[in-house]
Amino acid sequence: MQVKIDIPIYVQKAARILIKEGYSCYLVGGAVRDVVLGKLPHDYDLATNALPEKMLKIFPKSVSTGVKFGTVVALIQDTTGETFDVEITTFRSESDYVDGRWPSSVKFVDEIDKDLGRRDFTFNAMAIDMSKIDLDANVVSNTVEIYDPFNGIEDISNKTVRAVGTPLERFKEDGLRAFKACRMASQLGFTIEPETFQAIKKSTAVASLVSMERIRDEFMKMLLNSPKPSVGIELMRQTGLLVLFMPELLEGVGVEQKIYHNDDVYWHLLKSCDIAPDDIKLAALLHDIAKPRTDMGNGHFYGHDQLGAQMAVKIMTRMKFPHNDIAKVSSLIQNHMFYYPHIEDGMTKEQIEEINNKQWTDSGVRRFIQRVGEDNIEDLFKLRVADAQSNPVSSFDPSEIELLQARISQVRKEDMALKVTDLKVTGEDLMQAGIEKGPKLGIILQELLELVIDDPLLNTKEQLIDRAVKLYEKMPK
Repeated sequence: MQVKIDIPIYVQKAARILIKEGYSCYLVGGAVRDVVLGKLPHDYDLATNALPEKMLKIFPKSVSTGVKFGTVVALIQDTTGETFDVEITTFRSESDYVDGRWPSSVKFVDEIDKDLGRRDFTFNAMAIDMSKIDLDANVVSNTVEIYDPFNGIEDISNKTVRAVGTPLERFKEDGLRAFKACRMASQLGFTIEPETFQAIKKSTAVASLVSMERIRDEFMKMLLNSPKPSVGIELMRQTGLLVLFMPELLEGVGVEQKIYHNDDVYWHLLKSCDIAPDDIKLAALLHDIAKPRTDMGNGHFYGHDQLGAQMAVKIMTRMKFPHNDIAKVSSLIQNHMFYYPHIEDGMTKEQIEEINNKQWTDSGVRRFIQRVGEDNIEDLFKLRVADAQSNPVSSFDPSEIELLQARISQVRKEDMALKVTDLKVTGEDLMQAGIEKGPKLGIILQELLELVIDDPLLNTKEQLIDRAVKLYEKMPK
């Protein structure tokens, strides 16, 4: 198969150097797959029969951190003088994998076929022979022939994920490949070939050895790069991979939601995730994670937001997410059941009066902002919309959010204090006023914040010091 590909000049330059030194050189990996898919490649990796020590001599400006596995990162300048990284790996075969991930034995080989034969999927085992390109022409766009010994082009045409060679061997070598197969199927809109699918199910013991950090990264790639992440999540459930890192999600399978829902908890979460914007996809996937544990049997799940926040912390901590991400997701889940009283068409006079009696005060709005986190407000609204849009029989009224957004904008115009550091006094100011350093000082600062949230006009140094002294005098000595 011939295709047209734009190969950056700096990649061609690295290939030209290898070929002029008498070595073979191929463009391999995701770049070749992307070209066949009609996509613009983002990374360009080269493979060669030059040994790592030879490459270090050929490319004096290079990084050798992966030299044990035959990988050298050459630092190559393009025609403008800008420096780029080009990853070049010696043809190799691998054996004796440990920890479900890393080969303990790497053997360098001379033939590209043996190197391609160790790769994961057929569409990742294609190559372009760089020696068949006029590298001296410095032309970015080239028409090239795809070398495809494992029929990757056919599998792409059939929208199929197929392991190279014997599938069970490939997945026993590297446990991450099982997760990657589901991710690629979800990302590309492909199906997994039956023998490959069965091999994943049979190799979960190896997949369980993969570090949580690696699983997390593969899972998040799937969430953020798939048109419908639910495809990949469901494949992980069917193959037995999901239980290895997020068993809580499985608890929702078959748990009915009798009020305002068509789907069970599991599918509601998946559909919410599909609809949600990237920055809240994980929160959408986990927002009702506690419903199975709070199921009253009558369509009510009291406290699922609070317990769900706790469960999200446990899940994300297990998967080694950064603390800031954990705090954000748990806050969104904890607060996603908010209700802003608003008047709707068709309400009776009595209903309107009841709504008016329940209207949030300005201090109530400020406490809502404080509770959710000012930076999380818009994301909370996005989550609420995704939750509702995933369910066609939802009672959600979008005007609720529109009204609350307007109210928050109005309150934000004031000089708000939402945390102790927003106060016009510091702990040092209070100590100078005679309040001793220690736990009492912290309690007083928090009390002052509560007062200012109720009445922003109190946020002056003089008034706060006066209030602080009075609070301190009333405290038990």
